[in-house]
Amino acid sequence: MAIAAPLAGWLSGLDEVPDPVFAQRMLGDGIAIDPTGDCLHAPCDGEVAVLQPSGHAITIRAAEGVEILMHIGLDTVALKGEGFTPCVAVGDRVAQGDPLIRFDLDTIVCATPSAITPVLLLETPNHALVRTRADGPIQVGDTIFALEPRLGADTPAATPQTGETVERIVTVPLVHGIHARPAARIRELLADHDAEVTLTKQDRTASARSPVGLLTLAIAFGDEVRITATGPDAEQAATALAALIESGMGEKGHAGAKPAAPVAPAPQTTTLPTDGKLSGVTAAPGLAVGQARRFRLPEVQVDTVSKGAAEEQARLDAARATLAARLDGEIGHAHGAQRAIAEAHSAMLDDDGLLAAAAVAIQGGASAGQAWRAVIAPQAEALAASGDTRLAERADDLRDLERRVLLVLAGSEDAPLVLPPGTILIAEDLLPSQLMALDPAQVVGICVERGGPTSHVAILAAGLGLPMLVSLGPVLRQIDEETTLILDAGLARLHVAPDEAALAEAHQAVAERAERRAAALAAAARPCHMADGTRIEVFANLGSQADAELAITNGAEGSGLLRTEFLFLDRGSAPSVDEQAADYQAIADTLAGRPLIVRLLDVGGDKPAPYLPIPAEENPALGLRGIRVGFAHPQLLEDQIRAILRVQPIGQCRIMIPMIAGVDELRRVREVLDRVRAELGITEKVELGVMVETPAAAVTADLLAAEADFLSVGTNDLTQYALAMDRGNASVASAIDGLHPAVLRLIADTCRGAASKGRWTGVCGGLASDPLAVPILIGLGVTELSSTAAMVPEIKALVSGLTLDAVRAHAQAALACATAADVRALAREFTA
Repeated sequence: MAIAAPLAGWLSGLDEVPDPVFAQRMLGDGIAIDPTGDCLHAPCDGEVAVLQPSGHAITIRAAEGVEILMHIGLDTVALKGEGFTPCVAVGDRVAQGDPLIRFDLDTIVCATPSAITPVLLLETPNHALVRTRADGPIQVGDTIFALEPRLGADTPAATPQTGETVERIVTVPLVHGIHARPAARIRELLADHDAEVTLTKQDRTASARSPVGLLTLAIAFGDEVRITATGPDAEQAATALAALIESGMGEKGHAGAKPAAPVAPAPQTTTLPTDGKLSGVTAAPGLAVGQARRFRLPEVQVDTVSKGAAEEQARLDAARATLAARLDGEIGHAHGAQRAIAEAHSAMLDDDGLLAAAAVAIQGGASAGQAWRAVIAPQAEALAASGDTRLAERADDLRDLERRVLLVLAGSEDAPLVLPPGTILIAEDLLPSQLMALDPAQVVGICVERGGPTSHVAILAAGLGLPMLVSLGPVLRQIDEETTLILDAGLARLHVAPDEAALAEAHQAVAERAERRAAALAAAARPCHMADGTRIEVFANLGSQADAELAITNGAEGSGLLRTEFLFLDRGSAPSVDEQAADYQAIADTLAGRPLIVRLLDVGGDKPAPYLPIPAEENPALGLRGIRVGFAHPQLLEDQIRAILRVQPIGQCRIMIPMIAGVDELRRVREVLDRVRAELGITEKVELGVMVETPAAAVTADLLAAEADFLSVGTNDLTQYALAMDRGNASVASAIDGLHPAVLRLIADTCRGAASKGRWTGVCGGLASDPLAVPILIGLGVTELSSTAAMVPEIKALVSGLTLDAVRAHAQAALACATAADVRALAREFTA
């Protein structure tokens, strides 16, 4: 089979391409053409198999499954379609010489490293490439190489796994598709299964053990995918993976739901407007005043000389091990978004697909650094060109991983960013590790040319309390160093060189916010009392030891909710009693004797555990979840209670039962608790309380309080069950409000029922972190609030200014309101 030149220009070998991805033949063998024309033509008869959304690359499938990839220029995906006009669509039949893509050569030459265009035979076991023309000038239609059958091509390839093959077809319910974290969870799930497992979307397949490979499939909400498993554990692996995907992994969408629409980028102007006000996209809220300081990421120098395949492979393995240890340290000390991102990077570092491709490149003569850079580039490019905004933003995670490994190989580190206080950092873009290295005492805000509002950098900025705007465009390059800026992320606006009046107003607003925050932090360590002396406990919700450290720093008086799911999810088997006890003890030690309310395992519904098979349910929110899972797996329930009872001192840990609907369930757990206490010889009392999350529990609170030691309202679930609105359903989520009068009346019922039996009522749901809700909750009879750790100082400061008489009258007025909007309007007037 002859392959013709798709372009006029200068023909050369792939070795001349200044990009190791092509030069080292990572994607396949071929040639390159430095073009002189402006149209890419079909190199043979065939069908358009792949056309990148940005129009810069196309794959033609010819006879016998041969695929020819043509990539116009280098790094042209960054042009995002500018200068490219496709003449065909995926599925079109083409004849040799037909126009495929018209392009603006001047745009490519000016905006990218090179216009040189690789023409590749994608990896195939059945054909070999034979060059038919020497380097030199070429015209469209000239033969550039021929394809010949490989010797022994008809011999069946060895099967890597033997045993049965099992297939499952699943429809992906994750509203954002399979992105980095779900892909990492899939890999973790399969770690203990002896089977080769793949996912197939349409005609593209990737190993399910490769998070990066799964990302390149661009699996979106509603896509149908085929799971194929072969090997001794094929049945178990396919069943577990299907269950994990169908569970939604906490990101489940619903029929009719759509993923969030991409945010339109701000106008990409290159000159500053006369009023100095630039529009961007809000990535993290807040207001900041400061001086512009520009950040440019230095290039990592890569040693291009190989010292032999064995030595280079050893160097890469050692560098990965060093970075893995660093990531483990970050995971151990981080919390929230930082921990989740570090875990995703750790999974990518062990990606089987990346490691195999790097090994091939090293065997081909590449150095460790060259190989690592070569395997990252095509994967990052595939994500950037996927057409999915969220997946494109994950390309930064791969680039971050590339850079961190290369730095270890080079024996160097990025120099610390030493910036003066009051810096508003301006950059083309930032990587997650660079943002985590910033000192919030120096940097008060961030503005970037590119980026997206759902990127990991945006999530981290919000967690650090740094206002951030993205997608401001190249106009940022026109801002001089040390220019005064007002960054108002709430209005998605950057005001460059504001006048004195605007600057004074912004400074006052920032100062008022800082004063309120500083006062709250200064008083946070003191026990919380209302202005009239009434004692209100302010606790924090926890999910890890790192959360506990943050809670104590912010003045939390204990924990009103320890979510134990962090121990049970994202793994292939349940944690042992010893493992649980060690983690609970570490958190209890961090709290230094303060109360720790441990919620029994609350999985099912939107929180699946792959080793606990829960059949598909028409309405998981009303099915096997909460304590019902413990009753279905009694050994799991007993082991968790046994682990909690091993925490010293006895009594610091209180046990809380999730999703209670009646006294009979409380009695079943009490029976297990009493039996295990007797077995362990524990005579001290261990308090057992219930979460009020169902209307049934609220209206029978007096019956529960007769046998429970305390009651704590989970307002998130109570709201969805009271209003019959699934909080995971995008079509109704906007109408769900915990300040709805119906929810408030259920909380009032709970407080009255508990008080009638001398029991206290707390709130550990979202309303405990809402300053508008707190006065109403206390007025209804709540005496313990468990909020997010970051909100503890603000909640304590708010409570200290209230009186019991005032909040009781306010709560009665709220109960008389007709709608949630009316309650919120009333609450704003009360707190004004």
